[in-house]
Amino acid sequence: MMATTHALAGMVVAGVTLVVAPEHTPVAVAAAGIGGAFPDLDLYADHRKTLHFPTYYAAIAAVLAAVAIAVPSQFSVGLAWFFVAAALHSRMDAFGGGLELKPWRGTSERAVYDHYRGRWLRPRRWIRYDGAPEDLALALVLGGICLAIYPASIDPVIAVVVGISAVYTLLRKPMVWIVERLVDALPPTLLDRVPERFVEDFRS
Repeated sequence: MMATTHALAGMVVAGVTLVVAPEHTPVAVAAAGIGGAFPDLDLYADHRKTLHFPTYYAAIAAVLAAVAIAVPSQFSVGLAWFFVAAALHSRMDAFGGGLELKPWRGTSERAVYDHYRGRWLRPRRWIRYDGAPEDLALALVLGGICLAIYPASIDPVIAVVVGISAVYTLLRKPMVWIVERLVDALPPTLLDRVPERFVEDFRS
């Protein structure tokens, strides 16, 4: 799924603070949005493995949530929601597509790596690939929920995130064509520096 979809999912879940600790809602929403997108910073470094931890993030989030409940502060609440959203992201990726350059082909059996179990989780493809129409639809739903539950001051942020999602969806497949042309133009000595999923289709 798109990083923006994950960010919006984290922000929706952070809506719990509106009920239990409304004074901490701004930091909770910001931290959850950042935490929701954070795992995808490993895009060019063993994607969905380097910064994706489906089990460990959840364990850390549980401990930090307990701390935030016992000693609520801007820092403890924000840190807890960051890891809750990062854990949610890592779990959600198992319901998307695989890691291949053209995930709409459905050839990869690697969705996200579970370090605790020491193996790759298989993609369920409920969302066929990041940037698929159903991915955008989910982002729109999540964005709509954010617009409904949060103050109007956050509306521009939600609009920008949803807008980025729409643009990415439009460009998703053309971007693959661009990557293929770039890889095709690289000298063989540089191919080893390119992430494997960007060259595996090219080599086949």
